[in-house]
Amino acid sequence: MTNDVTLYDRDPQYIPRVAAVHDMCGYGKCSLTAAIPILSAAGCDVCPVPTALFSAHTMYRDFTFHDTTDMLPGYLDAWKKENVELDAVYSGFLGSADQVSIIQRLYDEYPTSLRLVDPVMGDGGKMYPTYTKELCEAMGRLADGADILMPNLTEASILTGREYPGQNIDDEQAESWVQALLDLGAKNVVLKGIDREDGSIRNYVASARLGGAGSKVELVHEKLPFMIHGTGDAFASSLCGAVMAGKNLADSARIAGEFVRSAMISTRNQPRYKERGVSFELNLSELTSLVG
Repeated sequence: MTNDVTLYDRDPQYIPRVAAVHDMCGYGKCSLTAAIPILSAAGCDVCPVPTALFSAHTMYRDFTFHDTTDMLPGYLDAWKKENVELDAVYSGFLGSADQVSIIQRLYDEYPTSLRLVDPVMGDGGKMYPTYTKELCEAMGRLADGADILMPNLTEASILTGREYPGQNIDDEQAESWVQALLDLGAKNVVLKGIDREDGSIRNYVASARLGGAGSKVELVHEKLPFMIHGTGDAFASSLCGAVMAGKNLADSARIAGEFVRSAMISTRNQPRYKERGVSFELNLSELTSLVG
C-alpha cells in the first residue's frame, strides 16, 4: 500500500536542503512565495532556483514576465564551485523548454536527491498563458524517474496526451489516469483535484512499486464553497515539506490537503482574497508541528 512509501528518513537534528525550482511573483501568493515559507515551516533549508520573475501572477490582467533561462547555468555553476549539497529537487513552474535540461542537470549532479515534480502547466482544461506546446512536451521528460509526480487533471492530460475529462471522474476513471501517469515512468503519483460535485475534493496516491494504480489510496477533503488562486502550489509545497519531515506519501498528501483547506479558511478573511491567492501564514504552525 502507498501508506508504506516513506521517501525520506529524517534525522531530527538535521535540516534537509531542498532546491525549489520555481518562478517568483512579486505580488500574488504562489510559486516561490509559497514554497519558501511552507518548506521552511516544515524544517527545510530552501534553496531557490528562480525560473522566471513576474510582477504578479498570471490571473491578473497586467503582469510583467522575465525568463531567467540565460542566468541559470552560471547560477548552478556557482553552486557547484561552493559544493552546495541538496537532499531534494522540487520543481514547478518553468519559464522555457530549455529549463527542463537545467533541472536534469540538477538530477545528474545530485543523483541521491529526491525528484519532486509538480508539472505546473495549467488548470481547468487550459494551459497557462506563458506556456507553449514545446514547453509542455519538454515538461513530460521530468515525469520519467520522478519520485513524486503531482499533476492536476489538466496537467495529467497534457503529460499523457489524453483528452481532458473535466474534474468529475469516477473511481474507475481515476485508476486509469493514475496508471497512465505511472506508465510515464513516475515512481509515485499524486493526482490532485477530482471534484464530483458532492461537497468533497479527492486526491489519489499510488506507487509503481506497491501495486500501481490498483492499490491507490483515495484521500477525501471537504470542498469549500469558493476558489482561490495558488492552492496547487501550496498543496505541492506542503506535501514536499511533509515528505522531507519523514512522513509516508499518503500521510503527506493528507497533511497537504488539510493544510490547504485550513489556509483557505484563513484566506477568506483577507482583502481581495480571490485574486491575491491563498494566505497560509496563520497556518504554518501545522507544518512546523511535523518536525517539532
